[in-house]
Amino acid sequence: MGQGLSCKTTEEQGLFTAVQMGDLETVKAVFERNPAIFHHSTVFDRNSALHIAAADAQIEVLSFLLEQSMQPDLLNRHKQTPLMLAAMHGNISCVTKLIEAGANILMFDSVNGRTCLHYAAYYGHSDCLQVILSAARTSQVAASWGYSRFVNVRDRKGATSLHLAARHRRHECVHMLLENGALVCASTGGYGFPGSTPLHLAARSGSLDCIRELLAWGADRLQRDASGRIPYTVALRKHHGTCAALLNPSSAEPLVWPSSLKFISDLNHEAKALLECALMEANKERENAILKRTDYSMASPLESDHESDNLSEESDTDLCGICFDQACTIEVQECGHLMCAQCTLALCCHNKPNPATSSPSILVCPFCRSSIVKLVVAKAKTENDRTRDVSFTKPRKSWRSRNSSGGSSSFKGLSAIGSFGRLGRGSGRIAAENEWLEKPLSLDP
Repeated sequence: MGQGLSCKTTEEQGLFTAVQMGDLETVKAVFERNPAIFHHSTVFDRNSALHIAAADAQIEVLSFLLEQSMQPDLLNRHKQTPLMLAAMHGNISCVTKLIEAGANILMFDSVNGRTCLHYAAYYGHSDCLQVILSAARTSQVAASWGYSRFVNVRDRKGATSLHLAARHRRHECVHMLLENGALVCASTGGYGFPGSTPLHLAARSGSLDCIRELLAWGADRLQRDASGRIPYTVALRKHHGTCAALLNPSSAEPLVWPSSLKFISDLNHEAKALLECALMEANKERENAILKRTDYSMASPLESDHESDNLSEESDTDLCGICFDQACTIEVQECGHLMCAQCTLALCCHNKPNPATSSPSILVCPFCRSSIVKLVVAKAKTENDRTRDVSFTKPRKSWRSRNSSGGSSSFKGLSAIGSFGRLGRGSGRIAAENEWLEKPLSLDP
């Protein structure tokens, strides 16, 4: 860190060494002898004792210093605060403590004009990122700016936290920022190549995980940077062949998370996790279809490809009434009808991130046609529920155990609805409408 511990006096050197090593007893002893020494800083970087404690994750020392009324927003030579250094090094306990002590999350350094949010995203510390974002929702400083403005604040080169996370392959941070309103198609100023979007930067770094996240949140594969290059061209130039195959504009469009729908934004954590997992599985199947036509290969088939064959007779009563293959995991409120996560996504998702093809703002239940107000995780049936169901109805078997020439008229009718896209017959998964369009595109660099 370049702390520069060779300071003016032996006492100062002893203090900074004790802080760096987490020697709380020595720090307390120095404070009792000479409290004024805590206002001194290292020679070169001008780091205070609070900076050193934050950078080296010495939470006990940091807590003691804050209790002695040390200001949490002290600046070093580069106008970095202790909070920035704690976020840089992923010291979550120090980040939390400093924010609780009133550290300003909107301070900018003098190196690149970055905030603590930029630092957490750049170095990939998603836990620190989450704490900072949570503070921004309640912080008076962030409230004066607006939460969305804080999430999308740019550094001196025009890079947002999402740009930095995508460039450095921090897919967990990319996902978290997108969930919190980061602009997926924002262009940079001088960072990277001018006019680059997060998708350009992910293509440059060759991060498949970041590309998946960005595409699932509506990143435009045809958006060009200041030099006229699309992300596909960038990936080709950097020899990231698998990334280029997925970014090829002639390949199938990925499904996009339907964030504009109110009942999607109101999902609880458990229901959201189910639907997000189903969306990523659906897009991975699309990727496999694309890469089968190239020289590149993906990981082994999804485990869920084999799960439906092992459905027990006991769970057949809970099968989705649309695909007749997957277990019901999502309940529609207020009507109470049940669907699997894959069929729910087929109802909600769209393939292209432009308003002309977006899902309508109001969607209806495919069973009763009433407006969908809320989606929740379906409750597991008790033994009494199962006994009652069996006494009135025969258990339904998996689609795989039916005669392929048979089928359900309700399934056929629902699969013809345009908003459902195409459902893989017998798989309960979503297939891209243009997945056969895998012809390579020849573009000038």
